[in-house]
Amino acid sequence: MRKWLQLLMLLAVSGIVLAACGSDDASSESDGETYKIGATQIVEHPSLDAAYEGFKEALADAGLNVEYDLQSAQGDQNNVKPIADNFVADNVDLIFANSTPSALGALQATSDIPIVFTSVTDAVDAGLVDAMDEPGDNITGVVDLHPDAIKETVTFIDTYFEGSTVGLIYNAGEQNSVTQIEAVQAAVEGTSLNLTERTVANSAEVQQAATTLVGEADVIYVVTDNTVVSALDSVVGVANEQDIPLIVGEPDSLAKGGFATYGIDYHTIGYRTGEMAAEILKGDKTTKDFPVEYPPEIQLFINKQAAEEQGIDWNDAWDNDAQFIETE
Repeated sequence: MRKWLQLLMLLAVSGIVLAACGSDDASSESDGETYKIGATQIVEHPSLDAAYEGFKEALADAGLNVEYDLQSAQGDQNNVKPIADNFVADNVDLIFANSTPSALGALQATSDIPIVFTSVTDAVDAGLVDAMDEPGDNITGVVDLHPDAIKETVTFIDTYFEGSTVGLIYNAGEQNSVTQIEAVQAAVEGTSLNLTERTVANSAEVQQAATTLVGEADVIYVVTDNTVVSALDSVVGVANEQDIPLIVGEPDSLAKGGFATYGIDYHTIGYRTGEMAAEILKGDKTTKDFPVEYPPEIQLFINKQAAEEQGIDWNDAWDNDAQFIETE
């Protein structure tokens, strides 16, 4: 009888230990909780899509169960705020804002739900945060403009297309684009380059804007403007037809036919934003624990096929200096 009692006590203790271990395992996997994330971006194009994929990958790697509600404003800023308002009404756990207009819309819609952003050019100038090292009470993220990207791009144009008039096409209604154009203007000072500008209000106006640059611009430079990039094919068509070098703001636009860029990997900045989101969702940190971050690095990317299409004389230095991307 004593042996049976000892055996029963041993089994009871073992059961308690196993139950405790099972409880720890469940908590390490967020107790099986499913988080709901509202994902908003101003338009669908390869760079923003790559950032979104990187974001989701980071959350998957963190072992979180997530339901996503992806909403595109289809290039119309009037759609931005209603999308964010719907996320608030749905009581999502976090908002992923993929572009400057999307981040602004989310911040206007809520001061309670955490927001993480990327594909934002200048978070301070846009009014999202007071300073890069001062994230908001419910907002932080990763910007998409490396501090040296525009300066390096202008230096590249000045070095290899000396004395050129550079045509800029952008949507003056996109704050991120205005910030970049101002940076281009500052970088051009003291160089051999001149600028001429065309503004558009929507993607339907992009081709006409590019056409009006023919005969005036020796080089076309498209910054990371969501409106223009979403209609980049029309600019590529003009550049190829008229033998005008097309400089772009990020590598994904090279795959669509741009010639060169000093750019970043949008998947990488999306992934880093996802890492932030994972820690916020798990309760380990809040947005205020994450200063707004810059992309880690930039490099020269060139599309050799586009160089040929645009009548560009190849420079042997590019063989060593650049990473090459082909047209899709």
